[in-house]
Amino acid sequence: MTSLTSSFYSRETVTVAQELLGKILVQEIDGQILSGRIIETEAYTGPGDPASHAFRGPTPRSRIMFGPPGIAYVYFCYGVHHLLNVVTEKDGTAGAVLLRGLEPLEGLDRMMKNRSRKTENGLLDGPGKLTQALEITLSLNGCNLTKGKELYIIDGETKPGERIITAPRVGIKDGTDKLWRFRLRPI
Repeated sequence: MTSLTSSFYSRETVTVAQELLGKILVQEIDGQILSGRIIETEAYTGPGDPASHAFRGPTPRSRIMFGPPGIAYVYFCYGVHHLLNVVTEKDGTAGAVLLRGLEPLEGLDRMMKNRSRKTENGLLDGPGKLTQALEITLSLNGCNLTKGKELYIIDGETKPGERIITAPRVGIKDGTDKLWRFRLRPI
């Protein structure tokens, strides 16, 4: 399995957010693989995007969004959930894609245990749920996703009969007019 290269991420954030759909997020822990197919994303850009952490330029928190591309940006949201973003754009330009939902592939038993679930229903259908299930924490902030170690994304594709649905981003107050939330749905 070869991880996506930095050239994949070094493009316009909204394009990367759409093209991540169908790709596979992999977390290797203690020799076990936990993975899921990406089925929902949201794009966040820089100073022109009031919902972005990079809206006011580089800060200690948002500096990572300015590059290099292909780096994991993990942060703790509302003191409750870790959220995983993938840094995009060329080095020096802010951008990141929030991973919002996965379809489970490998390591289902461990993911269900991590979420205290007995069924797959609702297991990975939110950004905090997927990080909890795949054991993604702040320790992975800054992880290079292009190296193919520990946390990475590999190629995958959309399934026949799937289409991309666009919608406003959720969980934000500003920038709700941008249709930068992308989901895979069966036709």
